[in-house]
Amino acid sequence: MATVIVPVGIVILVILVALFFDFLNGFHDAANSVATIVSTRVLSPRIAVLWAAFFNFVAAFVFGVNVASTIGKGTIDPAIVTAWLLLSTLIGAITWDIITWWFGLPTSSSHALVGGLIGAGVVKGGWGVVQVAGVSKIILFIALSPLIGLLLAIGLILLTSRIGAKFSRSTADHAFRRLQLVSAALYSLGHGTNDAQKTMGIIAALLFAQGLLGAVFFVPFYVILMAGTAMGLGTYFGGWRIVRTMGMKITKLQPFGGFSAETAAATTLFATASLGIPVSTTHTIAGAIMGVGSTRRLSAVRWGVARRIVYAWVLTIPAAASIAGVMYYLLSSAGLR
Repeated sequence: MATVIVPVGIVILVILVALFFDFLNGFHDAANSVATIVSTRVLSPRIAVLWAAFFNFVAAFVFGVNVASTIGKGTIDPAIVTAWLLLSTLIGAITWDIITWWFGLPTSSSHALVGGLIGAGVVKGGWGVVQVAGVSKIILFIALSPLIGLLLAIGLILLTSRIGAKFSRSTADHAFRRLQLVSAALYSLGHGTNDAQKTMGIIAALLFAQGLLGAVFFVPFYVILMAGTAMGLGTYFGGWRIVRTMGMKITKLQPFGGFSAETAAATTLFATASLGIPVSTTHTIAGAIMGVGSTRRLSAVRWGVARRIVYAWVLTIPAAASIAGVMYYLLSSAGLR
């Protein structure tokens, strides 16, 4: 399929929309990075988001761009990618993010973006453009990432409880409050590593489609810098509606529980990022928080809230795909392909 070259102004517009999505991703998912450390009162909300924003930004330069490559060339056939298709993708993802933010639901910006790519891509080229291997991994880890986070958190909470029992309650509480600063930083690194790379992949796919990267797909340094900055700023400004859901409505957390949840989620994110699998940081930390709560007793987890979150997870890819598909249909009907 011949490359569709658009005016430079359109390229800049799509890049700005992509960076807005990255900002919104940080804003929407700030709850993931700070909910546990805020709910345990280790840090105040404003200091917590500053802490998270710094490590979200640093992560963009630390762990490579495997996830960005999966988004850029492993979701739909790169040959059909155009500026208008990517604009439709981003509008689908942004619209779903805003809807779920309004209702305080911690859904996945990552899966909204994947859904947007699939929806716009299928409308343009049919189901054959979907990269089955890449999308299959993403869908598989919709279920696996929260489960892995949950199981790791259960193991860690049992371990930390055993260690904490050897000391007085005040000593153990003081120690885990300090350790939670480390675990929150690690989780924010994992969040930035995974989520900022989605926007890097979109921008790099656009530049590649315009013939600006040469014959081989790669992610330029300036794209990494822009995406990392947008993610960090979004995290700093934060989405407090979702913080309340993640940090206070699923289960009540103590410092050793917050440490266990963050460490379990961070471990999962580092592992999946190294494999280039764009998992949901939201799903992962929510699973870890549920794991921590379930070790006290099953009733310690507010399963009604958890059920609403799971419904939103299931709807994310088809909802974002539908919005993006309709948007691309409207643009292509107007001759913007």
